[in-house]
Amino acid sequence: MDATIGTLDRDVVLGTPAGAVDSNETGKPHNRGCIVSFAKLRAVLAADLYRYAGRTSAGAFAKHYLFTPGFKYTVLMRTAGWLRLKPAKALGLYPLAKLMLLRARYKYGFAIPEYTEIGPGLFLNRFGGFYFHGDAKVGSNVNVTHGVVLGFMNRGRGAGAPVVGDRTFIGSGAKIIGGLAIGADAAVGANAVVTKDVPERGVVGGIPAKLLSTQGSDGYINRMAPAAMLARCEGAFRG
Repeated sequence: MDATIGTLDRDVVLGTPAGAVDSNETGKPHNRGCIVSFAKLRAVLAADLYRYAGRTSAGAFAKHYLFTPGFKYTVLMRTAGWLRLKPAKALGLYPLAKLMLLRARYKYGFAIPEYTEIGPGLFLNRFGGFYFHGDAKVGSNVNVTHGVVLGFMNRGRGAGAPVVGDRTFIGSGAKIIGGLAIGADAAVGANAVVTKDVPERGVVGGIPAKLLSTQGSDGYINRMAPAAMLARCEGAFRG
């Protein structure tokens, strides 16, 4: 897996018993997914933009910021997370960025907090009905389609929030709730309800979701941010 989020893996995504929750994961706001510097913010947003445009020019940025809800929300989310770490909340800029993020949330139907740990190369397909709990962890070059929930479970063996590995595809309407691990290169089918860990390259579907194959997400993840671009993002997140 790409080492762009130091705490992404739940002990390499599948090494910890189901339901094991980090003592810092309380379901309350935190700073673990916030970007630590402006240079890293630019690097991560470049990787995100590449997923939409296949290039990182100023023209591509302007086009997708204006006309692509998923990219616009990502820019606002990443920027608000960066400003969240600044002294005195960036002298009022963080509250303004947070207000813009909340406006985009209600306009487009995205509910992803700015402090969520999400690796570079995020692709949000379409818009409407996205919900990520702030304790969820998402790897690099991940595709998420509308209607997806990464939810938090408060108690029991499945307590916690999901950990999603690199290059994972999550289909429309899928629900992944609790301290589950979705392995790298996995694919989750449309409307699946995932109740168990998914192995690397696993393809799951149904209610509850069952393992259908090990063909993985090949063919579903296009225009992946290249290794050199991801390398520039290392150390970007507070963690």
